[in-house]
Amino acid sequence: MRIHIINPANDAPSYHSAEIYAAVGAPGRTPVADLAIATIAAFVPQDWEISLSDEAILPVDLDRVGVGVDIVAITGKVSQRNRMIALAEAARRHGATVLIGGPYASLNPEQMRPHADILVCGEVEEIAHGLFTDIAAGQWRDRYEGTRPDLRTSPIPRWDLYPNHGATMGTLQTSRGCPFQCDFCDVIQYLGRKQRHKDVSQVIAELDVLYHHGYRQIFLADDNFTVYRQQARALLAALAEWQQARRSDPVYFMTQVSIDIARDSDLMRACVAAGLNTVFIGVETVNTDSLREAGKKQNLHQDIHAALATILGHGIAVHAGIVVGFDADQADIFDRLRGFIQDSPIPLLAIGSLVAPPGTPLYDRLRAEGRLDGPDWKNANGHTTNIIPRHMSRVELEQGVAQLCADVYAPRALEQRIDNFLAAYGGGVAPTAEPQPMGLPESEKPLLKWLSGQGMAEKAMIMRVLRKATFRPDAQGHILTFLSRYAQIRYMLKANEAGSEADSAAAA
Repeated sequence: MRIHIINPANDAPSYHSAEIYAAVGAPGRTPVADLAIATIAAFVPQDWEISLSDEAILPVDLDRVGVGVDIVAITGKVSQRNRMIALAEAARRHGATVLIGGPYASLNPEQMRPHADILVCGEVEEIAHGLFTDIAAGQWRDRYEGTRPDLRTSPIPRWDLYPNHGATMGTLQTSRGCPFQCDFCDVIQYLGRKQRHKDVSQVIAELDVLYHHGYRQIFLADDNFTVYRQQARALLAALAEWQQARRSDPVYFMTQVSIDIARDSDLMRACVAAGLNTVFIGVETVNTDSLREAGKKQNLHQDIHAALATILGHGIAVHAGIVVGFDADQADIFDRLRGFIQDSPIPLLAIGSLVAPPGTPLYDRLRAEGRLDGPDWKNANGHTTNIIPRHMSRVELEQGVAQLCADVYAPRALEQRIDNFLAAYGGGVAPTAEPQPMGLPESEKPLLKWLSGQGMAEKAMIMRVLRKATFRPDAQGHILTFLSRYAQIRYMLKANEAGSEADSAAAA
């Protein structure tokens, strides 16, 4: 049997993708290696012929997909829906059997059912053997339902089959699930509220493989890495010990946590000792009424500015998510968020309108109130919405978000937040007296060249930021990340603007 496993391209540029590389003529890259296709490959019988494609790195030719293989397996999120369908239909035209699974298919099976010969919903660990046995026998069912498995049964992903040259960060998942109940989040609908963990030895074995394949930056793909403190401390201690043998060539980790990590100095020190120097935090909003409304109670226990200063002071950079459009949000929310963002030490923020994904408490409530308009997949770019806001029109919400993004990603605004970051990072580490050399990776040079071509303000900002970085060798890696991701965000905002203009012209 021959199987081709595909991670589709995003339907539109996003904060978390990297279409900018192809746009500037550089080899395709993805910020984070796709764990799903490498994991699925590990379940495929050893005597099968397996090929993997991550379209974030290299697009699949629709005229060839399905040719010469028996099975085309497609995974994906809501942001990949349309491309998933295009790949499935092309594979069917070429005679391949199409298997579709992953988060979107699991949460919206009716959307993918017409396009899949075999639909897989849920997690695959406990059903993989039966699934592939049935396929090999030619007696597969049209739908398989996964379970909530013990992650100790999950194999080491097949990174030997993945195009590792095109990924900035490797990916390692140590747990699944989240105990919190944010009403707009579909993670717990897919993975559950009971967090399940891999053994520490299992994590180290996966880490060894990623290190062997050249990764020195790794994303720990947990929905909340530190929510169970005892588990997190044990794993961080093991990571710190693992790093000791690689002090001359260490790994740096990024993961997702809640802002309440700021209340645990010992845990933050353990993160830094393990090489975990970047976290993503769902800050969401400065409107405490909105946080209560959404069930994001963990964000209410400390002052946001103080918490961020504490985390940065321990030597941990923060990327953040911001959401606008909660029922408690009034028209002043945009100015309130703009002020908060510009006072913060967070250069990179994913800012979007509130969207109600099917299966979430938010979706059920708004549907009962008659306040949904359109499917969530049409709003996967983050700037549009499928909800009818309470205190503003949809147009006011979407235009307000677009203007907020334009303002906080203006060159001077980004530079201000980078200055804030440098002042807060590492407990106020003093700049070096003399500038220290700062190497620019070849992969990033086309992005900086493109940014410099966006105008004199952009070019001058880049030169000033790079100059400041020479006096902060402890922060140079972060600053390169800020600038490269900023290039993607600027590219995304231009694409969104062009799309909005096209929609307006079509409506006229």
